[in-house]
Amino acid sequence: MKLFLSEGSPGALKVLAAAEATGAPAELKWVPQEAHVVPFLTRSQLPALHLEKESFLFSTNTICQYFFHLSGKEIHDFGQDESNFSNQLLEWDATELEPALSAALYLHLVHGKKGEEVLEIIQKPLNYIDQTLVKRGTPYLTGDAESAVDVVLWGALFPLLRDESFLPDELKALRRWFQNMNQKEYCKKAVESVWTPKGLLELKAYLQKHPAPNQAFEKPATNELKEEESAQRSLSEEEIAAIAEVWVRGPAGLPKPWKPQQPILPVEGMKNVLITSALPYVNNVPHLGNIIGCVLSADTFARYCRLRNWNTLYLCGTDEYGTATETKAMEEGLTPQQICDKYYTVHAQIYQWFKISFDYFGRTTTPHQTKIAQDIFQKLLERNYLLTETVDQLKCENCSRFLADRFVEGICPFCNYEEARGDQCDKCGKLINATELKKPVCKVCQATPVVKSSQHLFLDLPKLEESLEKWLSVSQSTGDWTPNARYISRSWIRDGLKPRCITRDLKWGTPVPLDDFRDKVFYVWFDAPIGYLSIAANYTDQWEKWWKNPEQVQLYNFMAKDNVPFHSVVFPCSLLGTGDRYTLVNHLIATEYLNYEDGKFSKSRGVGVFGDMAKDTGIPADIWRFYLLYLRPESQDSAFSWNDLMLKNNSELLNTLGNFINRAGSFVCKFFGGHVPTMELSQDDKCLLVHITLELRQYNQLLEKVKIRDALRSILNIARLGNQYLQVNEPWKRIKGSEADKKQASTVIGVAVNIASLLSVILQPYMPSVSAAIQEQLCIPADYNVVTNDFVCTLPAGHQIGTVTPLFQKLETEQIENLRKRFGGGQQKVVKGEQAVGTKELQEEVAKQDNYVQQLKAQNAEKKQVDAAVSKLAELQKQLNLAEGKAKKRK
Repeated sequence: MKLFLSEGSPGALKVLAAAEATGAPAELKWVPQEAHVVPFLTRSQLPALHLEKESFLFSTNTICQYFFHLSGKEIHDFGQDESNFSNQLLEWDATELEPALSAALYLHLVHGKKGEEVLEIIQKPLNYIDQTLVKRGTPYLTGDAESAVDVVLWGALFPLLRDESFLPDELKALRRWFQNMNQKEYCKKAVESVWTPKGLLELKAYLQKHPAPNQAFEKPATNELKEEESAQRSLSEEEIAAIAEVWVRGPAGLPKPWKPQQPILPVEGMKNVLITSALPYVNNVPHLGNIIGCVLSADTFARYCRLRNWNTLYLCGTDEYGTATETKAMEEGLTPQQICDKYYTVHAQIYQWFKISFDYFGRTTTPHQTKIAQDIFQKLLERNYLLTETVDQLKCENCSRFLADRFVEGICPFCNYEEARGDQCDKCGKLINATELKKPVCKVCQATPVVKSSQHLFLDLPKLEESLEKWLSVSQSTGDWTPNARYISRSWIRDGLKPRCITRDLKWGTPVPLDDFRDKVFYVWFDAPIGYLSIAANYTDQWEKWWKNPEQVQLYNFMAKDNVPFHSVVFPCSLLGTGDRYTLVNHLIATEYLNYEDGKFSKSRGVGVFGDMAKDTGIPADIWRFYLLYLRPESQDSAFSWNDLMLKNNSELLNTLGNFINRAGSFVCKFFGGHVPTMELSQDDKCLLVHITLELRQYNQLLEKVKIRDALRSILNIARLGNQYLQVNEPWKRIKGSEADKKQASTVIGVAVNIASLLSVILQPYMPSVSAAIQEQLCIPADYNVVTNDFVCTLPAGHQIGTVTPLFQKLETEQIENLRKRFGGGQQKVVKGEQAVGTKELQEEVAKQDNYVQQLKAQNAEKKQVDAAVSKLAELQKQLNLAEGKAKKRK
């Protein structure tokens, strides 16, 4: 492990201090500032940590985190709250503190400024650190002992705060903490090595070589743009002029959109992004929560990656093996394969309507799945990572079958939740064995199952724990794992890994290629993630260029939080155990849960909107996309609300975004015959460009970190800025005034329609159809569909636009109330216990149960199994008769 540093590099101090603090076994290499250490980067990036082969870390904060993770000083001490807070502080350092310090150091060291002029820039970040220390009441930022966060922030602050005139006396907690850190032996050694007279000259030279840093202060939590926090004040005159110059230069500086060859394969020297969303069960129709948790979030990010000209492959498919499919087939009187074929089409149609841009949407019932899964199994067997154990399982004697975990329900042994599944409790999240459930019942026939023994194969997770820990430390240090993903994976390791069963007594699945186990299949959570590989293999016979190429490929997994253990522990262990160099997840993006109004989605009870129903509401797919992404449950559960959907559509889309774009285009048509007018930028116009540019950069920063919901706010903020710009300048009035007024109106309308052009591009990941409509109306060339950090004039004077029409329609209260009733469980329902079942759904249940009974009779099933099914059919028919009788009375 080699740590490359250069004197004068701003990050050298913190990285060296972290190495000293943790005793990291890193060989120090001092190199010139311009040294090109990381081969796949186009410019010098120091400090850099060379791990092995072509694996590098080149973010200073990531390197510091890695040293602390490697030493084990924090990993086992942090709970979820501390871990979340630590990550928040590190992100705040990168996005808020560092830009402020860069601007302050530039003024201080390059321009020789002192006092209030410099302090004004960093006052707010310093206040924040002081308030954090006071609020937490601990000597260090995350507790009673120093952590990576303390070293990172100290290293960032030292170059400026070494001059204590920049450290206000009233910030006592900050002063105490900073002085305490200065006395640490590892900090002293880092200062002696880096902060030499030569080092100071090198730092000044480093700052002079780079443009004056722009400084974007922390955005308010609300969507309102506050006058006193304007971006204009945070930039130098030179930077404002530079932004205006880039804008005037136009699209000449934009890169051409990347058009990958087919099939899409990794390209050396490019950023290669592989995106997966958790494979949906084929027999379930996805509801809105399923859609936002996996495919829609991944699609938004995939579309953004393509706009950034990153070489991107987005894969998904249906998970088709297991008891769930067998049972569904019995209910509908079809074979498992017929069920898979039927519902694969249902899924594909739903995602197509939602404009999900898969590069390939596959399935797991393929020869490639069998081949790859069995190959992984054989290598695990050869390397002694499999165990054989006798397992007590629940068997339903009515159904004459061992019950899959998800077809057993009972009381959780940990939290006493009454509807815990046989593999995991939805309430407390703990993994459980079905035999541990109290009062278990078969979900197929409601009979009480009995315990029977069976021989099974287990993945020896404890034997793989060391390899997993090593990989996990690197992945979580270098990648963007959501806080819940970090916590869940770490809690698994903290609690100690246990062998995990990978076989099941079923017929519908990937066969186990081993004597004495050939009547079994692989357990779905061993088998299903391998579907990512087999789906890629069905897409291209060169699939290993994606899945066995960790040096060149960045892998993003999208899922809901209940899938985290399998993607962060079980599946990586399966791949690590083979000894092959598989591409393992770099960025694990997990959402919390989306609820429906005040409860949960339920297909059987007719509660909530499911994918196959959304298109029948009359609300366009892009509105659904916008609203689901607006309330995406990134850090806590959120809830779909019809009233809120109406509010967001009518306010954010209709009144803010749609209103601005329509006005900008309409003014061009009304006052300039559809041609973009000439623009002569005043200082106020340039300041607007600064605001827009900073919001655009914020949008990029957030989406690079997969903060999808927050980045949407930046889009709306740009639309608000555009509306404010029109309102303040009133071009519809100035166009009738003096020559100076007409010239100003011309500029305002020209700039406004260019803001609309920018919005059409950055909106594309969220609302692709609306984006296309804007571009069609404004006649925007397809070559401009790229995103950079610069706002440029893409519609120059003289550009001809097309016919401008409204983009959105108002949602009316009556319309929303009708939809609320329609998806609230049905107007006609019969209550049994706490459940409410709609008449239509009961008719479907009766038909399915009748098919099931007929199938049992045709198979000469045991009498008691047939009797149980007939009894259930009679009960359902009774409920249906009652419901229909009540419906007639209402009429």
